[in-house]
Amino acid sequence: MMNSTQVSYFTLAAYFDTGIFKYVHFMVILSVYIFIVCANSLLIVVICVNRSLHEPMYIFLCSLFVNELYGSTGLFPLLLVQILSDVHTVSAPLCFLQIFCVHSYGAVEYLNLAVMSYDRFLAICYPLQYNTRMTYRKIAVLIAVTWIYPCLAMVVLLSLSSPLQLCGNVINKVYCDTHSVVKLACTDTAGVNMYGLIATFSTIFGSLLLILYTYMRIFLVCFSGSKQTRQKAVSTCTPHLASLFNFSFGACFEILQSRFNMNNVPNTLRIFLSLYFLTCQPLFNPVMYGLKLSKICVMCKILISKASQNIKSCNILNVYR
Repeated sequence: MMNSTQVSYFTLAAYFDTGIFKYVHFMVILSVYIFIVCANSLLIVVICVNRSLHEPMYIFLCSLFVNELYGSTGLFPLLLVQILSDVHTVSAPLCFLQIFCVHSYGAVEYLNLAVMSYDRFLAICYPLQYNTRMTYRKIAVLIAVTWIYPCLAMVVLLSLSSPLQLCGNVINKVYCDTHSVVKLACTDTAGVNMYGLIATFSTIFGSLLLILYTYMRIFLVCFSGSKQTRQKAVSTCTPHLASLFNFSFGACFEILQSRFNMNNVPNTLRIFLSLYFLTCQPLFNPVMYGLKLSKICVMCKILISKASQNIKSCNILNVYR
């Protein structure tokens, strides 16, 4: 039996030797990460720079894109290092930092999607009262709650799990997560597990209940409303629902994998699905919202064309010099 303070590192046992192909995997993962950073950063800049996009829906979208950068940065740098390493170990402090980032990312994502559904509910069901109900003060409060609550919940969870006495340091995944560390404990973990379940399901089911209620109201208004109302609902709600289903698929598998034995699932597939909600969602959201929302799409084209014109002008000046 050894105390967790004596564990200086954890071993990530899900990695396997791919030989020379590890460099191919590294380049693919690096390309994905660069695309995620560029795509989400572009949309954040577009929303911040253009005053016409300083509306509640786009402000919540900006918060969503910031969260995609946050979650992917919590995973990819360490993942890239581990791919090239022969010994797949991570220091205990860095492991707990990744746990904080990954879990808080998931909670912020669900809460952000719930807030966005509430915003669409007010815009479609109460269009005349929308500006008085969705004030900038209310927007600030909703975004603050979306970010602060998951971070505080994770601080409490880590304060409960980090002092546990551990009987090993091997994590059967490619990244650190709370349940994998708690399973290594030699002492009773009922309190930590109970808190983790309550925090997880209160966030997920609380968000899903709000989303379900708002969309029931939206569908009722659409069925009884005009064609213009239905078109507005479809154009703004379709990417939101697609994002919700995509993230829920990945999150559900990760929760099931953490709690149940998945040895019958092929190792490669298990690794891919465990990374799904941390890789596909940050890729999916900027592409989906960038293409489906006409305002963002137009502003992106204008920004890119201006940037390309500036580059051409600089090249011409350099030639004459």
